[in-house]
Amino acid sequence: MGRVLERLTLARKALGMLKEVAFLEAPTPVERDAAVQHSEYTFEAFWKALQAYLREREGLEAASPKGTFRPAREVGLWNEEETLLSLAMTDDRHLTVHTYNEGLAKAIYQRLPRYAELMERALGRMDEGDPV
Repeated sequence: MGRVLERLTLARKALGMLKEVAFLEAPTPVERDAAVQHSEYTFEAFWKALQAYLREREGLEAASPKGTFRPAREVGLWNEEETLLSLAMTDDRHLTVHTYNEGLAKAIYQRLPRYAELMERALGRMDEGDPV
């Protein structure tokens, strides 16, 4: 589980930094945009940690975020609602990488706390081997 632990550590570190800005009540535009951009990095670290976990712990291969998130439900890392949220998070991440629109940035910023909580729960379950 060496690669998994390395990936989990990176994902936890990224998530910790994201949480510093994702829960601000009245972020400045710079703070909001920084949070949205940092969510991209956190997303990448998170899905790659999950990918490594599924490969090493469950013997499952996945090549994309959505291809990783769907099997996470099958192995009990999260429930149906969390699966749907993870797929929405993937769509939001795709939008932030490929375009900038202030209205979109505001909308995604509002969803970041739910995404951060989802990633935190999943990382905890991977640590503990504790399915839902």
